[in-house]
Amino acid sequence: MKTIGLLGGMSWESTLSYYKAINERIRAELGGLHSAKICLYSVDFDEIEKLQHAGKWDETARILAQAAQSVEKGGADFLMICTNTMHKVFDQIESSISIPVLHIADATAQALIKDNITSVGLLGTRFTMEQDFYKGRLTEHFGINVITPNAGEQTLVHDVIYKELCLGLVKPESKVRYLEIIDNLHKRGAQAVILGCTEIALLVQQVDTNIPLYDTAEIHAARGVEFSLLRAP
Repeated sequence: MKTIGLLGGMSWESTLSYYKAINERIRAELGGLHSAKICLYSVDFDEIEKLQHAGKWDETARILAQAAQSVEKGGADFLMICTNTMHKVFDQIESSISIPVLHIADATAQALIKDNITSVGLLGTRFTMEQDFYKGRLTEHFGINVITPNAGEQTLVHDVIYKELCLGLVKPESKVRYLEIIDNLHKRGAQAVILGCTEIALLVQQVDTNIPLYDTAEIHAARGVEFSLLRAP
């Protein structure tokens, strides 16, 4: 079993989901009292969030690259960045260490392709929905068409993530609005919807809708377990 490196804390609410999902999958695969070998570095998200909204992405890259180096020194065999948004600085993080880094969008795309999904809706932070670092990778590398919410819907999705979910607040009225937005994406041609922020699954799950949902935290965690057990394709 390889040691999984986790770069977390963005927010810790979703990092908790990663830790749980990885260990549950390891136990399911190996049985008994087996648990995952994990080296976790959890950053202070307040610092990262302020830099995000100030557009100081180089500063976030510097902080996360240093954290990634600590994870490598701690004995990790590969790294997973436990957040969709900070894959914006994936290249800077990857180039700062010598161990492999598993990209969350690649894992998600592979799951979509396996299910013959060619057009997908994307929910996430405004950075993830507006910018190309995530949806562009899905389109350019995997040929998947990506549909994002309209401007007003994007604002709501973004605000719920930062003002509620990252604080551990799960509000029924926010779930209703998210499900309306998911339905709108489906009406616009999305065969499925990516929960492209690792906190969103705290609010909306597959039992809430008939539209297929792809939980990126769960998918990424599963990919990490495959890689740890040397069963990755």
